[in-house]
Amino acid sequence: MQIDGIRWCRYPTRAILAALLLSFSLTGAAQQPDRATLPLEPGTPVPDDYYRAEFVILERIVEPEAVKERMSDRSVEPPLETEEVLWSSLEDGTTETTLELAPQKDLHLASAAARLERSGRYRVLVAAGWYEAFPPDYEGTPLRVEAGDWLNEARTREVEGHITIDRQRYLHVNVHLNHWQLAEEPSELPIEAATELSEETPPAPDASGASDSAPMSAATGEAAGQQLPVLAEPAPLELLTWIRETRRMRSEEIHFLDSPTIGVLVFFKKIEATE
Repeated sequence: MQIDGIRWCRYPTRAILAALLLSFSLTGAAQQPDRATLPLEPGTPVPDDYYRAEFVILERIVEPEAVKERMSDRSVEPPLETEEVLWSSLEDGTTETTLELAPQKDLHLASAAARLERSGRYRVLVAAGWYEAFPPDYEGTPLRVEAGDWLNEARTREVEGHITIDRQRYLHVNVHLNHWQLAEEPSELPIEAATELSEETPPAPDASGASDSAPMSAATGEAAGQQLPVLAEPAPLELLTWIRETRRMRSEEIHFLDSPTIGVLVFFKKIEATE
């Protein structure tokens, strides 16, 4: 079942999330940064349709067995090829991005993210924002996202996908995220398959044979020593949940897009020119 436009009544924990976000929205407006903190050169006029875009990606702390949706049989297209990166957590724990991210203290959603983590029900995977002009008819480049735990056996992050921002008359955000888990261990080969493999494997040479077999054995040993190590294939993954949703944005409103295990908070602040 596709998880598009999920409604607030679907998960009980949303009441907690709604209360936290409501309390934040009533108190957070005074925390907007000064004009001096914007990434513009001194004396540079503020462009038209200039915004601060903010995204917080959350993981609900819930056991996979508690997720009722069964999506392991879903067909998922390969990750979209894009050079733009919103947030990529590398294997060594460092992160990379192609955006000039704003300081955390400037983010309107920073306090909301902190409150959600303190609730003990959510884990913040990404909290990022940046300044950019989004004029009418803006067609954004997909921004890659790779976050969450590193699944070593599969050599990938548990949450991956992309986010795209477009604007016609209004701003629209398209969120396309997958939440993966390691698939169950594959079953052993059937007896018939194991028999076929053994029949196709040639027997090892008899080292106790005549002396004229020694050069062949030595050559065989030398060839074996020159074999390159075989890299193990990545472990198979199965889809736990996903987000596939496009949402129209309203400036200075917190929007929440989610699935049973992950969610995305989105906030746009329009930056006006000051005299």
